[in-house]
Amino acid sequence: MNSDTESLQNQLLAWLLAEDASTEEDFLVESEEINGAKTAKANTASTSGASESEDMLIPFQLGEIPAVQTRFQAVLKRRLQNQIQDNPPLFPWESQLVDYPDYVDSPSIAWVPAWGWAAQQAKLSLPILMPEKIFQQLLARCQELLTFPMPLGAKLVGAVESLFPSEPQALNDLAGMVLRSPYRSADTLEKSTTLEGSFSDLQPRQQMALSLLAAKQLLENLTLTVNAAQEVVDHEWLTDVGTVTLRVKYNQAAEKLIVEASLPQKGNLKLEGETASAVADSTSGIVNLELNSVVPGATYTLAVELQDMDTQPLTFAIVPTN
Repeated sequence: MNSDTESLQNQLLAWLLAEDASTEEDFLVESEEINGAKTAKANTASTSGASESEDMLIPFQLGEIPAVQTRFQAVLKRRLQNQIQDNPPLFPWESQLVDYPDYVDSPSIAWVPAWGWAAQQAKLSLPILMPEKIFQQLLARCQELLTFPMPLGAKLVGAVESLFPSEPQALNDLAGMVLRSPYRSADTLEKSTTLEGSFSDLQPRQQMALSLLAAKQLLENLTLTVNAAQEVVDHEWLTDVGTVTLRVKYNQAAEKLIVEASLPQKGNLKLEGETASAVADSTSGIVNLELNSVVPGATYTLAVELQDMDTQPLTFAIVPTN
């Protein structure tokens, strides 16, 4: 039997086995006339002794098969689209459908150029260094998504998707693996994973995985969780002109956040919440500021600016907890 004929028959058989009677009838009606070729439905209920040829589909000519296959694929595609619309797929980190905002509507987390701040890559535990421009783009996107109200997995995909715009499904799958894998921690990765060569030598999936790991560590580096029982939380960020050192304390009784920063050059800090903000300038490299009426569990942003560095402020998220 001709291979084209066998392929068409197999497709039709698969369709008939998968669909109910009404769907079968719809398919036959839609395929009833294609390029002048007509089909006849089998009259399975007839007992009048009609000839077998009247109960069979009129055979197609070989030249008509491509048109039938095209029509069949269009019907199948439309059905699959309808099924996906009725039952949308979930991300690996989702258990139910969630509506995310379409855009960032907060000036405190606007797009931040990463020039000068990208030296922090040397402090991350990555198996291979990323190209500076790619890392700068990744850091800028992480800044934008830092306090965006979405799960960490969605933030990882959002931070990396502009680097791999044609691979959304692969990014979603790898993001789920990064979140679930026991090797996703920085310490374990550093000890167990080594890569040779440069970023451009990696396979596409390796590049995506490395970018997702870098995004996860950046988001962790930019988020400071301060417990009321802790005396102080220390944090460092490496820049092109030196190290920024932060010391953060949460006084729950006084409802106050206290930040002390040691800057490598003159600069200023801005600590901001939904209803209050505090600003402090530095002339000696040391900056202190406090924010009152602090609510545990809320997210506050700390913008660090270095006056002689040609870049916009670097923003941290601070979350005080009981």
